[in-house]
Amino acid sequence: MASETVKGFKDYTGEEALKREVIKDVLVKNFRLYGFEPAETPVIEYSEFVKGNNPSDEAVSDIFRLQDKGKRDLALRYEFTFQLKRISQNKKMPYKRYQIGYVFRDEPTSSNRFRQITQCDADIVGSSIKDEAENLMMAMRIFKELGIKASIYFSNRKLLNEILDKEGIKNKDAVIREIDKLDKVDEKVLRENLKKYGADKILQILKKSKSAFEKYPSYKEIKEFEKYCRYYGVKAEFSPSLARGLSYYNGTIFEIKTAEMKETICAGGSYPINNVQATGISFGIDRLSSLAKIKVKNNRILVISIGQDEESIKLSEKLRDNNIPCIIMLGKISKALEFANSYSLPYVVFLGEEEAKKKKVKLRDMRTGKEEVVSADELVKLLNK
Repeated sequence: MASETVKGFKDYTGEEALKREVIKDVLVKNFRLYGFEPAETPVIEYSEFVKGNNPSDEAVSDIFRLQDKGKRDLALRYEFTFQLKRISQNKKMPYKRYQIGYVFRDEPTSSNRFRQITQCDADIVGSSIKDEAENLMMAMRIFKELGIKASIYFSNRKLLNEILDKEGIKNKDAVIREIDKLDKVDEKVLRENLKKYGADKILQILKKSKSAFEKYPSYKEIKEFEKYCRYYGVKAEFSPSLARGLSYYNGTIFEIKTAEMKETICAGGSYPINNVQATGISFGIDRLSSLAKIKVKNNRILVISIGQDEESIKLSEKLRDNNIPCIIMLGKISKALEFANSYSLPYVVFLGEEEAKKKKVKLRDMRTGKEEVVSADELVKLLNK
């Protein structure tokens, strides 16, 4: 039986898994700071619910489909947003929820594109333009803490729709999906695709200077958004050609990028949920993990019992009571030290008959080889520095 992972899926262990946990902790901390509460939703939903009102969206077309024994048509969720329709019902507005979990997309893979993604979303149902700017401030806090230099680009779906209406474009959703490919395909190819919809002039319009868009009524939302960005100290660059592929967006849309990666590292925008205005922001753990400049603290301690099992167990529980991660091993010292080296554990504690008589332990720094004899209380103080 083959044991390798399915294409587009990946195992995470050791330091890589620890790093992902640290990133999740940073995200959750900041989500909570901005007043979001956690939510959990099923990975599997009815296929029709997953498709929603936007079955032609590219992301929707890439859903994993399945059936249960009852022949019901089901699908793996491809995002969290559509599930907000259910969980936000009867909630006091604004309803601010964050969610971290797996989403799935049956699409081509690359070094930074997987089929199982750990997505991290923060959404506000019952939102205002102020909330859009605040979400971006939260994002910049997160990136600063992770050591990622990032730039924000934004536009407005209302403005894009007004431009398309003025140019007499009928199939607006299809044209927007094409415009969204601007940074992914050759511009000549994109122009040929837009010709099919009589929209090949759109790119030229979208390349005009910012002042050219002031004549559109929706530009007032852009000005208000920029005002709140100034209040929060957020730097965001207006990018008229930014489209975002999902058709449900109806207001501000944004993407956050870094020079270190071609792909977008964070994105979102505003949309309706059950006829209530909402806004959201989405991060992917996989891309953040490849970019984050953070040190993962490996502070697990190995306690080696040398014929002093009861005392070693009591010591290990004392360490845990003081929030010091601890592993206890009974038996051969050589095997225990081999284990400690294998997992790069920074410290090893020896507890033998001589140490037990003195009510002390021997602490070895595995990085330097230095040893010292200390009491249990002194050990706790040293390890909690």
